[in-house]
Amino acid sequence: MKKENVFVRLWKFYTPYEKIWFLSITVLAFLFAFLFPEEDVGGINGKVIMALYLVDIFSNILCELLISKQSKWNFLVSLVVEATEIAICIVCAYRFATMATTIFFWIPIDIISFFAWNKHPDKDKNELTVVRKLNGWEEITVILGIVLWTIVMGYLFSLIDVENSILGDNPALIKAVCYMDACCSAVGMANGLFILFRYREQWLAWYISTFLEIAINIMSGQWVLLVLKAGYLTNTTYGYIKWNKYIKENNIKITSRPKAKA
Repeated sequence: MKKENVFVRLWKFYTPYEKIWFLSITVLAFLFAFLFPEEDVGGINGKVIMALYLVDIFSNILCELLISKQSKWNFLVSLVVEATEIAICIVCAYRFATMATTIFFWIPIDIISFFAWNKHPDKDKNELTVVRKLNGWEEITVILGIVLWTIVMGYLFSLIDVENSILGDNPALIKAVCYMDACCSAVGMANGLFILFRYREQWLAWYISTFLEIAINIMSGQWVLLVLKAGYLTNTTYGYIKWNKYIKENNIKITSRPKAKA
């Protein structure tokens, strides 16, 4: 029997909704790139910056889609996302908390997560990874950690004197973005750990970080990246529903650890 072409198998891997969602976000991104061209920043051509934005959008939505499908391959695509976002932070001279988190947290966690997910395939559908829920005390610990990180790192990064930033020379705006970026990076790290341990709460973290990203993008005039955030919001809802359905159907326990025997 003749094997199907890899592109045919890839096309069949996605549902009609997923294909429409992916193509819609891609088309909107190119439309926004045409309508809202990026200006030069610090001697860097605006077209180069826009090219980075488009690569970021394309790789991000592909990564998000694969996560919603409980596919371990999302982590390989995520490495492209990390490299692109580091380049954007350097070129735009902003969001140093995000850049540090990406280098020292996200890249290692993506590699570790790929192998961790590989150990937990679904018994019936090998392309799926088993997912689960958090318990109450774990959620409280995560929230306290996010608040502490935001205060400390927001303050430290606000002390950095930056020239040629995409945010201009508005000290109040730069300081506000430093704290918002610190919070976003903290939520992002919580999200990374949730993904590593296959918790459905990673989708709730995506909601929070997406709204913070939207505010930062508007303040920075990065209109094309708002298309990516629209994609985040819709896919986050889609992924949360899919993971919840899977957990319910497979009767996975809420607690992350088994109780000790009496």
